[in-house]
Amino acid sequence: MKFEQNLEEYLTYLLVERGLSSNTLASYRRDLTDFLAYLEKLDYTSLEQIDKYCLHDYMQKLKNAALAPSSRARKSAALKSFFKYLYLEKILPHNLAPEVETPKKEKSLPKYLTMEEVDRLLAAPKTNTIIGCRDKAMLELLYATGMRVSELISLQVSQVNTQMSYVRCIGKGNKERLIPMGQPAAQAIEYYRENCRRKINNYWQSEYLFLNLQGKMLTRQGFWKNLKKYGKSVGINSPLTPHVLRHSFATHLLQNGADLRAIQEMLGHVDISTTQIYTHLLDEHKFEQYNQSHPRA
Repeated sequence: MKFEQNLEEYLTYLLVERGLSSNTLASYRRDLTDFLAYLEKLDYTSLEQIDKYCLHDYMQKLKNAALAPSSRARKSAALKSFFKYLYLEKILPHNLAPEVETPKKEKSLPKYLTMEEVDRLLAAPKTNTIIGCRDKAMLELLYATGMRVSELISLQVSQVNTQMSYVRCIGKGNKERLIPMGQPAAQAIEYYRENCRRKINNYWQSEYLFLNLQGKMLTRQGFWKNLKKYGKSVGINSPLTPHVLRHSFATHLLQNGADLRAIQEMLGHVDISTTQIYTHLLDEHKFEQYNQSHPRA
């Protein structure tokens, strides 16, 4: 199909020219495949047939399907980027990107753990086993740096300097950033690297720091499953994901006086407005402390 050819060329452009990750590319592929399937149901045979009414009807269809605003916003962003590409490559004579509606996202504050909950979680893995030793190091590092789980599992041995206590992280768009880490994380990684990783089959054949028992890179799903298991074991009943630890990292830094720009750099946010959502959490914390402490609250 002509549509499929356009899609593959666009995904190649995102990979080669913009250096997007495989996870992001997979998301773009899903969202745009859904749209192109919609066009085929309308018996469209050419991209030139698309107009603003078609785009409006498609976005309305997503809304009627009770798709979450965040999901519709993601699909909208994918379409805008796709149409901009088609226009710049002269595949379409007009840029249809401005015609794609951008749904308003629901403002929801990120979930985070209390410091006491973090302490319980970090103490959950049993370090007398290879898996427990590895998971202890991963949890300590995730909370110490605020890394994304995709960045954590793809971390290579050479990117971690436990002597100088920093991590060289490769984030979205293949952008590199240096993140400091505390001694507990550095010590947990050093212990894992020297006493546990060496016991994994064929460990020397992998450049990745965190391995499963087969000597392969750990998957996001595998780590997420372990994280939920540890949370449940220490009585954390709220939904627990790797991103909750990332939010906890940023929130606790801000609560203890860290500079917002520094947090932005450590998280790898391009725009400071993305980081500013944590100031709302801080405001909530202040009101909560006031209501608990002031005699006439």
